[in-house]
Amino acid sequence: MKFASVATILSALSLASTTSAFTTPRTHITTIAAGNAYSRSYNTYLEESTLEGENAEDTAGEETTQEQQVPAPPVAVAVESSIPRTPPRTATTKITAERIEKATKERPYPLFLAEKAASILPSFESDTYYPTNTQKERIIVLGTGWGAASFLKSIDCNKYDVTVISPRNYFVFTPMLAGASVGTVEFRSITEPVREINSKVRYLEAAATEVDPKTNTLSCVSIVCEGNSCETEEFQIDYDRLVFSVGAQTTTFGTPGVEEYCNYLKQVGDAQQIKNAIVNCFESAGLPGLTEEDKIKELSFVIIGAGPTGIEFAAELLDFIEENGARFYKELLPYVRIKIVEAAPSILRPFEDGMKEEAIRKLTRRIEIEGVPSLQPLEILTNKLVSEVSGNYVYFKDGEKIPYGMSLWAAGIGQLPITTNLIGALGETEQKDAQDYARGRIAVDPWLRVIGGDGKIFALGDCSCVSSSPMLPATAQVAAQQGEFLGDFLSKDYCIDEMDDKLLPPLRRNPGQSKPLSDKIASFAMGDDEIAPPFQYLDLGILAYTGSGSALAQVQIAPGGGLPGDNENWDPVRLQIKGKLGFGLWRSIYLLKMTSPKNAVLVALDWIKVKLFGRDISIL
Repeated sequence: MKFASVATILSALSLASTTSAFTTPRTHITTIAAGNAYSRSYNTYLEESTLEGENAEDTAGEETTQEQQVPAPPVAVAVESSIPRTPPRTATTKITAERIEKATKERPYPLFLAEKAASILPSFESDTYYPTNTQKERIIVLGTGWGAASFLKSIDCNKYDVTVISPRNYFVFTPMLAGASVGTVEFRSITEPVREINSKVRYLEAAATEVDPKTNTLSCVSIVCEGNSCETEEFQIDYDRLVFSVGAQTTTFGTPGVEEYCNYLKQVGDAQQIKNAIVNCFESAGLPGLTEEDKIKELSFVIIGAGPTGIEFAAELLDFIEENGARFYKELLPYVRIKIVEAAPSILRPFEDGMKEEAIRKLTRRIEIEGVPSLQPLEILTNKLVSEVSGNYVYFKDGEKIPYGMSLWAAGIGQLPITTNLIGALGETEQKDAQDYARGRIAVDPWLRVIGGDGKIFALGDCSCVSSSPMLPATAQVAAQQGEFLGDFLSKDYCIDEMDDKLLPPLRRNPGQSKPLSDKIASFAMGDDEIAPPFQYLDLGILAYTGSGSALAQVQIAPGGGLPGDNENWDPVRLQIKGKLGFGLWRSIYLLKMTSPKNAVLVALDWIKVKLFGRDISIL
C-alpha cells in the first residue's frame, strides 16, 4: 500500500507553488524519435520496431520505413538488464512514429490533474515486478539534492540495491538558506541526513570524477582522515543503472574577481560564511578611528542578481536590520546600504508585473526605529552589468563603481565538471546532436533516460534537459517532481530493457495486470495502454519572501493559450497572492514540504525563538 507524504498532498490540493557490483552486457542502440508538436525538428532514422512472439512469421516479411521526418530529437532506449525477466509477451505490437509522438504529447491538463490527485490516494494495486532470484540491479545515485532526495523516497529498495555517492551526506532545504544566512533559522533545522531519508540505501562519502558509459564504471575520490592527517583515496564502482542528479553550480560568466571576492548561496557552508561576514561588517564598522565614508563602505551590502535567491536574501537582511539592528548596532544603522544589482530591466522575472511592483515597494520601504533617523537602506539598480569585482569595489560596464563590505553573487548557474565529463564520454552518440538545444545540460528522453546512454543512465534536475518539452526552469520544484517520477517509474513493472533484440520505449511487462488508478488515467489520456506515461511537469507556482512578514505567491490554476516556453503566446491563468496572506502561504508550504516532521518542528521553533529572543550574532 502506498501513502503520499503531507507535502505531496498539499502540492496537489493547492496547485501552488547522489563494494562489489556487477555489470551487464552492452548492446546495440536503436533510436526512436519521440516528442510533440512543439518539439524542435530533427531529421532522424526510425526503425519500425516490432515486438515479436508466437506469430513472428506473420510479420517477418513486412517492409519497414527507413527514414521519416519526425518533429523531435532522437531518444535513446534502454538496454538489457542483468536481472532475469519474465517471458516475452506473445502479442505483436508495432511501435510507430505516430504512436510514440501521440504517447509523448503533453497530457490534457484536467486529466493530468486527476492523475496527480489519484497518485496521492492509497493504492491496493501492485504492478511491481520482483526478480525471482536474490540478485538485484545496482543503482548508483549521484547527488543528495532535490532530485536525489525525491528519488530515494519513492524508489523500491526491495527491487534495487541503491547506493548514494556524494561528498555531502545530507539534503538541504535550499529555499531557506537565505533565512539561515542571517540567523532566522538554524542550519541543522533545514538539513536531513541521507540515511534518514531512506534507511535501506547505502551511502558513500565521495565525489564522482568520471563516468565511463562503455564499461558502466564510475570513478570517485574520497578524503580519508586518520587523526590530524588526511589524504585522498580513489576508487571505482560499477553500476547497472546510474541516476545522475548532481545539480549545478553558480556561474560567474567569466567576470573577473567574482570567485575571489564574492559570496555564493548554494550550500550550508555558504550561508554560514555569509552570516559571519555580515556580523564582521558591523563589528568592523564599530571600530574607533573610522570616518563616515569608511563606515558606509563597511556596511554596504551588494547583491548581484535579482532572482528569488537575491531578493529573498535582501529581504532577510532587511529584517535583521529592522528587528535586531537597534538592539546590537543602533548607532551604526544610519550607515547601512543594501544594493540589489540586476542586468535585466526588472527583478523577479518569473513573476507578473504587479507582483514585481509589490516586491519593489516592500524592499524599498522606509524603516522607522526609535532613536534612529528614518531609514531607507535598500536600493535596486537595474540594467547594470558587472564588469569586475575587486576587494573593495564592484565595477560596472557603464564606468560606475560602488564600494562594498560584503558582496553576494546570485546571478546564474552553470554545469559542474562531472556533467561536462559525461557529455564528452558519450562521444559520437545522439547526445552530441542533442546539445544543439540542451546547451551544456544532459539531454534526456521523455522518461529521463540519457540520450546516447544505452538506457542505463538517467539524469534529472538542473543538470538535465528533457528533449520532448521546452526548457524547464532550473528549480527545486522541477527536480523534485522528476525524482519522484523516476523512482515510481523504475519501481513499477515496465520493461525498460531490450526485448526480442528490439529496443523499445518503456512498455508494460504484463498488459493484463492491474495497475494503479493514476496510471489508468494517464493511459487513457495518452490513448495507449502499453507505453509508460512519460514525465510531465506540473507547475505548482512560485514563491518569494519580500520582508517584514510579506511574501509573494504566484499560483498557476489553469494553462493558457500557447505552449510553455513560448514567451509571446504562453498565457496561463495565475492566482496572485501577496502581503500577509502570501506570507502565511509561503510559511505553510515550506513547512509542509520539509523532508521530515522533525525538520518542520525545528523550523517552526526557530521562527518562534527569533520572535521571542531575536537572532544570534555569534561568529562561529
